[in-house]
Amino acid sequence: MATFQTLECIRDDGRPEVLRVWFNRPQRRNAVNNRMMKEVGDLFLALQEDFTTRVVVLGGRGASFCAGADRKGDDQPLDPAASEREQRFRHHLGRRAARAIEECEIPVIASIQGHAAGGGCVWALSCDFRVCATDAVFWYPEIELGVPLTWAATPRLVQEIGMARARQMVMLCERVDGRRALDWGLVHAAVPAGELDQETERWVQRLLAMPDTALHMAKTQFRAYGRAAAQGDVSEADGDQIEVARRLPGTRERFQAQF
Repeated sequence: MATFQTLECIRDDGRPEVLRVWFNRPQRRNAVNNRMMKEVGDLFLALQEDFTTRVVVLGGRGASFCAGADRKGDDQPLDPAASEREQRFRHHLGRRAARAIEECEIPVIASIQGHAAGGGCVWALSCDFRVCATDAVFWYPEIELGVPLTWAATPRLVQEIGMARARQMVMLCERVDGRRALDWGLVHAAVPAGELDQETERWVQRLLAMPDTALHMAKTQFRAYGRAAAQGDVSEADGDQIEVARRLPGTRERFQAQF
């Protein structure tokens, strides 16, 4: 498996069919930079041809699952883009990463503590199952920052929790704790923070107990059904939308304010 700068990948001892993937920028609360977006996409695309792994657990090192966009400046920059087309490609890295998680051939469990904000919330929602600490916080700060919510996040959110709740989260930037996330159907389980690892393991065991081929077929079916909700989605241009929005008066100042 490739070596990453923003991710840590570990197989369970004696159980190589379980792969644990950690966002590994704890000093920045696993905030998202371009390198992380690229590495998440690269990893989950590579897993399409991994026939050993049966369950992937996606988590975050340190205090938070993923705190959204890194607004402190990029300390792990990619090499400069060689062309305008490459730069445009990079504007879509986050959406491509979310799609790679969603379309991964292997069931993915998100194990969430602390903040799952912005892109981190999008990536959590891209997983098949979500287990969180009751004091975890889910939210999309994009509208407050003056940029649209992109990465195909809105249709995915509507599909999971319904239109009314999705409006509440997106348009009002409402913070949703773990208990309410469970009530809304945003997560499958919410437990005290000290029990998160144990609860995550319970979900791992439940998946491993299922016949592998039948489980894969079921995931493929759900993936196909999910595509119906994305009809008319404009996310193919969402990188362009973000770039335009960031040039609006006042948006840059809001975005650069500390999280």
